[in-house]
Amino acid sequence: MLLVLLFLVASSLFTPALSHPIVSDSGRRLSPANQTFRPGSELNKLRVVQSYLKKINKPAVKTIQSPDGDVIDCVLSHLQPAFDHPELKGQKPLDEPERPKDKGHNNTDTVGDSYQLWSDSGESCPQGTVPIRRTADKDILRASSIRRFGRKPRRSVRRDSSGSGHEHAVVFVNGDQYYGAKASINVWAPRVTDQYEFSLSQIWVISGSFGHDLNTIEAGWQVSPELYGDNYPRFFTYWTTDAYQATGCYNLLCSGFVQTNNKIAIGAAISPRSSYGSRQFDIGLMVWKDPKHGHWWLEFGNGLLVGYWPAFLFSHLRSHASMVQFGGEIVNSRSMGYHTSTQMGSGQFAEAGFGKASYFRNLQVVDWDNNLLPLTNLHLLADHPNCYDIRQGRNNVWGTYFYYGGPGRNVRCP
Repeated sequence: MLLVLLFLVASSLFTPALSHPIVSDSGRRLSPANQTFRPGSELNKLRVVQSYLKKINKPAVKTIQSPDGDVIDCVLSHLQPAFDHPELKGQKPLDEPERPKDKGHNNTDTVGDSYQLWSDSGESCPQGTVPIRRTADKDILRASSIRRFGRKPRRSVRRDSSGSGHEHAVVFVNGDQYYGAKASINVWAPRVTDQYEFSLSQIWVISGSFGHDLNTIEAGWQVSPELYGDNYPRFFTYWTTDAYQATGCYNLLCSGFVQTNNKIAIGAAISPRSSYGSRQFDIGLMVWKDPKHGHWWLEFGNGLLVGYWPAFLFSHLRSHASMVQFGGEIVNSRSMGYHTSTQMGSGQFAEAGFGKASYFRNLQVVDWDNNLLPLTNLHLLADHPNCYDIRQGRNNVWGTYFYYGGPGRNVRCP
């Protein structure tokens, strides 16, 4: 379990030790009353945090206040964090790539389109800008360190999960060369019982070994109190080229992913969400390799291009993926001495079915010729099926699909 840094320790035993004003995440200077009674070491930490925030929060041409408390900054496209990367400095986002051809003519009608809470007000970012969720000082102070902020714990993707505390219910294909993946993912708000745990549902595009050179591209939704400070399901992306050790990050929290869309904010809350026994909502996601330039593109919803991961970020994924995986993952920290009650998906087992259990539908992969194809030789894996399980099916409406998830701790999952 990640250890939280107790940054904001205040004590009346300490005298004021501030040499210059600290600026809060809202942009306001803190009053002298707020600057007193802090140890010098704590002030140094706060200065480091403020310096980091200045680096990742780019100047905005417009700011939008979301109902959930998020601040969305509309940042000029060429000033977004990606262009801090030395290989991208001075460049501009690329034009749209060629989309994969769906020769199977799979039915992709959505059960309900999910969008984002911040845009419910009708506000939007101007053309030529991208919406970026502003990072606040409190976001960083929840993390184990600034260096690890916005990064997943070092671990394997799928194997040895019992040792790392990560548990999965997934389907995957391997044994071929893959150039992308597509699915519609049912959106829920699972309960996460420990601040340092998370629950997510995503697509993984994977290459390399499960050692130090693992390359992954990931996209989906997640509930992560540590990263976001709440229990909303949020649209997220992730990438790494060294098995989560030093490269990559969530969303736009490092230079890498290039956003091209002014309507979708990565890291923002998804709205609406599904309800038990009531209306269901899902998000369409597709990740694929542009045949012309070799970059990996991301599509959200009904054809909205979000942006791309430049090919140079990767080693193995510079050519193709060797595995594609779909499904759910949780962290089981056992902080109370027994299995967590953090839910996966809707919190229901797969057998509950539509309207109760969470699902993925219309699973497809992209081949070498940029064609979308149904999955073959599909493998199912549930690390701890008494806690979280998975069931696969196929029909003419949903193509290849599966239900998955569970409540975590129960009489069969102690």
